[in-house]
Amino acid sequence: MGRKADQTKAVILAAARQRFAESGYEAATIRAIAADANIDPSMVMRYFGNKEQLFAAAAEFDLRFPDLTDLPRSQVGTAMASHFMMRWEEDDALIVLLRSATTNAEAAQRMTGIFAAQLLPGLAKVSPDDAPRRAGLIATQMLGMALCRFVLKLPPVVAMSREELIDWLGPTLQRYAVGAV
Repeated sequence: MGRKADQTKAVILAAARQRFAESGYEAATIRAIAADANIDPSMVMRYFGNKEQLFAAAAEFDLRFPDLTDLPRSQVGTAMASHFMMRWEEDDALIVLLRSATTNAEAAQRMTGIFAAQLLPGLAKVSPDDAPRRAGLIATQMLGMALCRFVLKLPPVVAMSREELIDWLGPTLQRYAVGAV
């Protein structure tokens, strides 16, 4: 794929992420995404095939879950809270997926898959006992925070600084990840 094709694809993906984030999967249309990207709808189809494939590309997300095995156990919760906040803030693909997961089964499955495939193995290295349950509880905190801060825009949560959120979330993630230390 040439440079111009890569640029066109990137513009389409940016428009799709924005439209899916604002409208959700069901309400977003290929026509609207094409209009946002200032291109013909046939170009969206050319590069992505259909709405489902476009959504899959727009919602690709790597948690880049860090290796926590070398950290003192007492710092695991804060490190996770800090990492998740950074990932939510720097890449809107997870917000697109979160918003869409509330109304679309495929998006919900994709979100579940991301946390199962990426969070669980990393957490199992730190806490092999009951890692699936621990990962599930960590997901409840991080998804709940993201839903309230980035999707619902709950004023008290939006008003908190990144550091305040990390300070509040860290102890809870700590307990879920490794127990009291």
